[in-house]
Amino acid sequence: MPVEQIKHVVDYGIIGFLLFLSFITFAFAIERILFYRSVKLEEYTHEKALELDLGKHLSTIASIGVNAPYIGLLGTVLAIILTFYIIGDNQADINAGEIMKHLALALKATAAGLVVAIPATVIYNALLSKVDKLISQWEILRDEGKLRG
Repeated sequence: MPVEQIKHVVDYGIIGFLLFLSFITFAFAIERILFYRSVKLEEYTHEKALELDLGKHLSTIASIGVNAPYIGLLGTVLAIILTFYIIGDNQADINAGEIMKHLALALKATAAGLVVAIPATVIYNALLSKVDKLISQWEILRDEGKLRG
């Protein structure tokens, strides 16, 4: 496989996958927000059933937040390896500016990973806070005897 094709696989594969993970994060976050707005706490008679419904997709969002930087780092490492391969292949006409450009561009995958991870982590923490609040509200309803069943 030619070097340019490998470079495109690294660039578009890693960045594309991170964009996909970002889409999943925001789709699940929107779904969770809509669910939390419409949940009827008084319909739950068991706390575990409520916790299961409230916690749906949260582990996926957390996993994306935790792993996106590593995926970005993988892209950076692959791009740096590719840069060293290019340097080794063209020893006669090595241009320091060209090397620096390749190394700088290699870091874009790590930046993309962080751009995905930071919002995913913030979203996860915000949703987890909302889950805790809803469970507390359910416990108050239970203690007051306002639950069905």
